[in-house]
Amino acid sequence: MRRLDTGPLAIILAAGSWGTIGVAVTALYRVDVTDPWSVGFWRLALSALPLLALSRVSTGPTFWRVQRRDVPPLLLMGAGFASYQVCYFAAIPLIGLAAAVLINIGSAPIITALLASILLGERFTRQVGLALAGALLGAVLLVGAAPEAGSAAELAAGAALALGAGFCYSLVALTGRVVAPRYHPVQPIAMVFTGSTLLLLAVVLARGLDLNYPAVGWGLLLYLGLVPTALGYGLYLRGLQTVSATASAVLALLEPLISAVCAVTLLGERLVPASAAGGLLLLGSVVFLCVRQSRQARDRVPAPEAP
Repeated sequence: MRRLDTGPLAIILAAGSWGTIGVAVTALYRVDVTDPWSVGFWRLALSALPLLALSRVSTGPTFWRVQRRDVPPLLLMGAGFASYQVCYFAAIPLIGLAAAVLINIGSAPIITALLASILLGERFTRQVGLALAGALLGAVLLVGAAPEAGSAAELAAGAALALGAGFCYSLVALTGRVVAPRYHPVQPIAMVFTGSTLLLLAVVLARGLDLNYPAVGWGLLLYLGLVPTALGYGLYLRGLQTVSATASAVLALLEPLISAVCAVTLLGERLVPASAAGGLLLLGSVVFLCVRQSRQARDRVPAPEAP
């Protein structure tokens, strides 16, 4: 019996958890005057501790054993994670959640596809190109609200930060694709998040770390650390064991769809017909890519020999 490739499903579940990040951060900004450096630090710090404990249980004493060739990509992944937090969370108050999500998530698969073809030798097939085009168009229709920047300078800064977040995400996708097949899914994430936490700690201590969150704020930070971070990226690396970096970036475009659903159900926002059509197009593109990935996985498994 041929095994079902669960890699695409793992990435879809990860994207679903990431789709709640924007709403949680927006709610956090509403209950407390904080800064993106502190939010990014607490998100990573609150995820690193349970991940370290889980990794220790899952892998035993071999947890810190890393192949020498994987040290550079793990360090680059850690820098990418740390930079992504700050860029994304800083862009939201400047240009609004919708525009920040659109620029960030929309640019990531394009950058990932280009870098993957250059650095990893991944083929950019016609089917992936069609899925990418459909998903990007769906994301534009879904999120396509006018930016909420107060000035041209804020618009430019926010767009640059969101684009930087997309670039950082592509680095995570590429380095994750390199190391994921050789480790337990939780192991590299735990090490990377710990390193990213220490990296941001040095910065926030110099800038001033926000500790005065209300109870609701700490609850939102705990949610950000455990669900879309610890669980979400654990699922993501599990998916990268079988899914290409380019395909994973396309599947992750489900994030704005989940963000839109959360905005409608939790924040009372309304979807215009164009947004609903964009959501359907985005969902259809992801289903198309999942079916293609499943067929490729079946083709890679040799048929059992006749007795």
